[in-house]
Amino acid sequence: MGTPTVLIIDDERTLVESLAYGLKKRDFNPVSAFTGSEGLAKAQETAPDVVLLDMWLPDQSGLSVLQSLRKSFPELPVIVITAHGDTKTAVETMKMGAADFLLKPFELEEVAHLIQRTIDYRRMEDEVRFHRRMSLDRPEHLVCDPASAMGRLVETLMVAARSQARAILLLGESGTGKAMIAKLLHDESPRKEQPFVEVNCATIAPTLFESQLFGHEKGSFTDAKESYTGLIRMAEGGTFFLDEIGEVPLPLQPKLLQFLESQRFRPVGGRREYSVELRVVVATNRDLQAEVKEGRFRADLFYRINVVPFTVPPLRDRMEDLPPLLAHFIESAARKEGAVPIRISGEVDALFRRHDWPGNVRELKNLVERWTILHPGQTITRAEVPPEMTGDSAGGPAAVPSLGGESIETVLDRTERSLIDQALAEAGGRRGQTAERLGISRHALKRRMQRLGMGED
Repeated sequence: MGTPTVLIIDDERTLVESLAYGLKKRDFNPVSAFTGSEGLAKAQETAPDVVLLDMWLPDQSGLSVLQSLRKSFPELPVIVITAHGDTKTAVETMKMGAADFLLKPFELEEVAHLIQRTIDYRRMEDEVRFHRRMSLDRPEHLVCDPASAMGRLVETLMVAARSQARAILLLGESGTGKAMIAKLLHDESPRKEQPFVEVNCATIAPTLFESQLFGHEKGSFTDAKESYTGLIRMAEGGTFFLDEIGEVPLPLQPKLLQFLESQRFRPVGGRREYSVELRVVVATNRDLQAEVKEGRFRADLFYRINVVPFTVPPLRDRMEDLPPLLAHFIESAARKEGAVPIRISGEVDALFRRHDWPGNVRELKNLVERWTILHPGQTITRAEVPPEMTGDSAGGPAAVPSLGGESIETVLDRTERSLIDQALAEAGGRRGQTAERLGISRHALKRRMQRLGMGED
């Protein structure tokens, strides 16, 4: 986050200039306005992080300005400045949504501390809201046949979800849906109204791992320009999901073990110890027992997380789930892309049933999404199936592009960009005709071009 912008709306010029000078010295970016109208205009121009608002302004009341700010910027914290003794007005502003209030006269240090505290609180709320929003993007349930291996597993998982188990281990190959199961464990637990916070251990640099999980105090290391709450505290009362726990660096495993044992921790550079109450769900595609034997994973940490283990079956062992999964992904991809759903030919269905699905459910989902993008509304035949599924040699006009060491997302993006460029050229650059040629809506075309970084000039 950059330098916080503080909008000061007050008609006392001497006070505003003095306050702005002091705040600038304390690494804030002050913006001044001397009337209500000017303040509302400056709010639109600068998008401040916090507003200091006087209740007595020459052109309108501070309450009127507060109402306008709350309407235009619902999440913007406003600190009201009011005369000493006018507590009735202060209480009224708090009911209208003000974050806090200051009584004149006040000290600069008091203002700076209140501003920083307000910004920190808003940032923490934003982080929690972000992770909750991320959790809502996940499927509400697992698509499976109740009689399949996954169906039987889900039945057992429901029991664990409603239990008092504080740690649950999910084992299984990549792409089997461990993240969805972690979310299911949360949604079916008494903690479902509390945060679900996920962290993928493989995506965090070893030097930042401790700070990301446990937080840090300002100045605790070179780049710690401000305090950070940490992901664990954001999961208070809910579920903390540690995906790919096998990727946790060995030197950091003792602190993680200590936290799992006591649910207490100390932020990096901090003196105070915090205690949280939450459930920890961990997942891995590694053989942790083998990792312990090789000295890459601590035995005591393994035994601590292995209290309630579940193994998620691969797709090849639950082929009865293929039809409902396929139908689910086809409908979901079509809705997401604003396209006509694809259809699967009998020949392709037979190929699906012979395939061993090394990428599991994720492989199926990616295939459906690829076909929905490239062949919307069409019946998928053997010609569109990747050669590794058909046993055919690559090549020819119907061949799927080789990954060539790249991720499927990179190849898919490049192919999609090429198709859009070709359709644009054929349509003379007209967006409406381009969307029609691609079999998608104009809105979907615009969204794709934005995602791919394709200009609209």
